Amino acid sequence: MNSEKHQELRTRTKSFALRVIRMSQALPRSREANVLVQQVLRSATGMAANYRAAGRSRSKAEFIAKIGVVEEADETVFWLEMLLESGLIRPENLQNLLAEATQLVAIFTASRKTAKS
Repeated sequence: MNSEKHQELRTRTKSFALRVIRMSQALPRSREANVLVQQVLRSATGMAANYRAAGRSRSKAEFIAKIGVVEEADETVFWLEMLLESGLIRPENLQNLLAEATQLVAIFTASRKTAKS
């Protein structure tokens, strides 16, 4: 991946994590919401941090291992779906975040497959 595309994706993942943080601040304070929010915050911020680390990989093998961890984007999709299906957040408030998370999953999966071949 060229450095311009890498920087764009690095910015995109960080922006996504910040959007998840802001979304979490608007959720009701209940036991159920707290559990789901903790999970989605962990996976979204972890995805951004691990993508950043993947960009500093010293070898192809290290990149492949780190980009595999970035697939936490799929876990983020799961937690966003749980928030949606639990009724804790209105669908229109989650639609863009869910779409972005799904796109990031596709990008990271393709990157890992390309790097492996």
